[in-house]
Amino acid sequence: MSNLPNITHTQSLKQFRQSPILSVLIPYYKDNPIPALTALLEQCQDKKDIEILIYDDGSDEPELNQKVCAAVKEAVAPVHLFIAAENRGRSFARNYLKSKAKADWVLFLDADMRPENPDFIQAYLDGIKTKNPDVIFGGFTVPQSTDDPERELHRAFSMVSDCLSLEDRIAKGPQYVCSSNLCVKKTVIDAEPFDPEFNGWGWEDSEWAARIAHKYKLIHIDNPALHLGLETTDTLLRRFKTSGANYRRFTAKHPDLAKTLMLYGVTRRLQRVPGQKLMRPILKACVKLNHLPVRLRLFALKLWRASWYAEAFS
Repeated sequence: MSNLPNITHTQSLKQFRQSPILSVLIPYYKDNPIPALTALLEQCQDKKDIEILIYDDGSDEPELNQKVCAAVKEAVAPVHLFIAAENRGRSFARNYLKSKAKADWVLFLDADMRPENPDFIQAYLDGIKTKNPDVIFGGFTVPQSTDDPERELHRAFSMVSDCLSLEDRIAKGPQYVCSSNLCVKKTVIDAEPFDPEFNGWGWEDSEWAARIAHKYKLIHIDNPALHLGLETTDTLLRRFKTSGANYRRFTAKHPDLAKTLMLYGVTRRLQRVPGQKLMRPILKACVKLNHLPVRLRLFALKLWRASWYAEAFS
């Protein structure tokens, strides 16, 4: 993927002559990547084989990008910043960053993630050297609590849906792999890039993991990143409402895997219920009532998602 005229490039003064072992790739959209960059630089102080590449996916926030540019220029490790003039989506952002990486291995890390372990980078380097993998997923966690009631639902949803133990992730294989903390041999991405036909939020990393699982060696390790970018309830509702087309594309490409997921069965059953969309205002009201038990709100949120996904299949 060549340089595009609407993507600008800034880099730190410190650059290595030799090729790095690992390229850390951080896409962002309206999030501030500086805290993630700072945390990574602390782990890279004594390492001469790590580079960091950051990509702004058309945030159109000049003040934020000025601060990011300043942080990149002052970095004491090789850092590159690419700022796109337009939003092209998560798959394009990751594929573009991969095309600019100099290392044979790339670590995808979302801008709102933070390394949980002081040896976060070293754990991936050790895994690369000793386990002979093609893909490594480290897992992720969320804060144990939040002071913001508008973000508590997302925290609770992630706890039950995404924050699995190492043993559970190993048992599930590719089913719970996501690109927020994913280390991949670059030749794998070259052969199997993220599908750019996925638009907006959701399912592009699940589709990718399902696609590569039977072709390459995927391992899970206990090296989580902490997800600090918890979304508000309204954002969750909007994402689930608008990601139906992505879910339909995922199920079309991987029907056998999709049929093993509970969401698929619920979605298909709702398709056969006349007027099922009439329940959405009630579900939305339940989701937004902070004083309801979280378990009931999560149940309503999942039904809300399944209702919109059922419509996407119609």
